[in-house]
Amino acid sequence: MSSTPVTGPSAPTAARAAGWVAPLCWIAVLLDGFDLVVVGTVVPTLQQPEEWGLSGAGTTFVITIGLVGMMIGALTIGTLTDLVGRRKALIGAVVSFSFFTLLCAFAPNETVFGVLRFLAGVGLGGCLPTAIAMVNEFTRSGRSGRATTTIMTGYHVGAVTTAALAIVVIPELGWRWMFVIGALPALVLVPLMLRELPESASWLVAHGRRSEAEEVARRYGLELESPQAPVAPHAGEGAGATVRTLFSSGYVRNTVVIGVTSFMGLLLVYGLNNWLPTIMREADYELGAALAFLVVLNVGAVVGLLVAGTVADRIGARAAGVAWFAGAAVFLALLSIRLPIAGIYVMVFLTGCFVFSAQVLVYAFVSANHPPQVRATALGWSAGAGRIGAIVGPVITGALFAAGNAFPGGFYLFAVVGALGALALSLARRRDR
Repeated sequence: MSSTPVTGPSAPTAARAAGWVAPLCWIAVLLDGFDLVVVGTVVPTLQQPEEWGLSGAGTTFVITIGLVGMMIGALTIGTLTDLVGRRKALIGAVVSFSFFTLLCAFAPNETVFGVLRFLAGVGLGGCLPTAIAMVNEFTRSGRSGRATTTIMTGYHVGAVTTAALAIVVIPELGWRWMFVIGALPALVLVPLMLRELPESASWLVAHGRRSEAEEVARRYGLELESPQAPVAPHAGEGAGATVRTLFSSGYVRNTVVIGVTSFMGLLLVYGLNNWLPTIMREADYELGAALAFLVVLNVGAVVGLLVAGTVADRIGARAAGVAWFAGAAVFLALLSIRLPIAGIYVMVFLTGCFVFSAQVLVYAFVSANHPPQVRATALGWSAGAGRIGAIVGPVITGALFAAGNAFPGGFYLFAVVGALGALALSLARRRDR
């Protein structure tokens, strides 16, 4: 990195202005957490004959189609972000997701609902890689791990909040209001973004707009990143040149490794979130305890994220990620052992600490080891490959359940996936920005 002298506004003024970036991006990531849970909360209602009488195939369709949209959104909007800028891409993604989420409230049948879920997913898929890229570019050097894990706490806060809202909203107001509520944050978030969210100085300097970048750096007390080869694509080269960079000789190894690791990471995240209560019921735990395990799992996730970020800043995101995937494998295997209820709660908590943070550390590694001109594209690739795992995880676990082997077979499968994630990430090359 090269330093740029900071002049201009007083330190408190700059601090207040810079303080908008992380909260606004955090709320954008919270929308991802909303989307993780919201369909699961409304499906039981949609399966009732007086609603749509949703079949098993219809349920699978409405659950997975949004994930397909998110995969496409992560791959396309992540790349677009490196071309048009972080600010435009993030605001556009929030507007798109919120608009189509609102329309879901008025869907007359499962087909229209599925199409709208797909379109909402495309918009939402761009939020995560863009928000992570922006937060890292407004974070002081050496703290990217903590910045990435902290912003991802929004994901789990969104998930827990949505589940709690569903308990109150659906019986009293009906399932459609869940999607109205999901769209409401945009009424506040988008105007705030338009007013307070700056363009990334790293993106500006990577695209030859150094004078603007220096102004942003002075205003927010930042160091400017020096662009690395390959330089940012010219306007005529478009997205193709940016994507080709990831598969060039200097990057292809990490691109493949990151894709494999993210596949494993989100397979675990979505597989556990969708199937943990069912697996625990098969293990003869009471229904109330089985549902409580899901809450404990996500509480563990938030604690794990806060710890993992600090560790990553000390030993590096790759080393921390390998350790976290390995830890996840160990605790997932231990969940196959029937324990007293207190013991299993502790195991589920520790599993949450490791499973969810492992994937976030992949994002931290990607952000720290890619130059600004391809950073969002690389994050989009990571998130997009991971979304494939998000689709596969619940399907495989469902097959194990149908075969009567969800317990302990599901935990053995997840443990192997965690070990494969650790192995894959250990093959990545560290590249200093």
